[in-house]
Amino acid sequence: MSDVKAKTPHGEMTIDQLAEIQPGMAAIMKDVGERYTRTYYAAKGGNWKLAAYELNQVRTAFKVAKLTRPKFADDLNTFDKEYLQPIFKAIHDQDWAAFAGLFEKGEAGSDIYHDKRGYPHIRYVLPKDPPSNLYLGPPEEFKRASGETE
Repeated sequence: MSDVKAKTPHGEMTIDQLAEIQPGMAAIMKDVGERYTRTYYAAKGGNWKLAAYELNQVRTAFKVAKLTRPKFADDLNTFDKEYLQPIFKAIHDQDWAAFAGLFEKGEAGSDIYHDKRGYPHIRYVLPKDPPSNLYLGPPEEFKRASGETE
């Protein structure tokens, strides 16, 4: 056990304690699923910048997972290359038809990795309703409804 301590405004923690509280794959994958969903609905709504942002956040979550759970790094790198990078290209091209097909491939691809890692009971399914807490249409068309707070 390490005796090296990190100071916070609330006290000190050892490096081992900091390592212990890092998010596990379940927490990271919850974020990934939510952001993957937002990617879809933002692209569908024509908010390509938001779609790119959300997909980039999926990749950021993958970076955290690769650091905190290195046994998954190769699979995450491969998933990124095979599925996420092509989706980014479709977002860049603002090509809904290509995006929709590639997004679906990514859904099926996640099943392959869940199976490989012993989690055949985990299946990402695109929710039928878009998230209600974000504007998903083109940014230039956004107008806040009267009575809403900013």
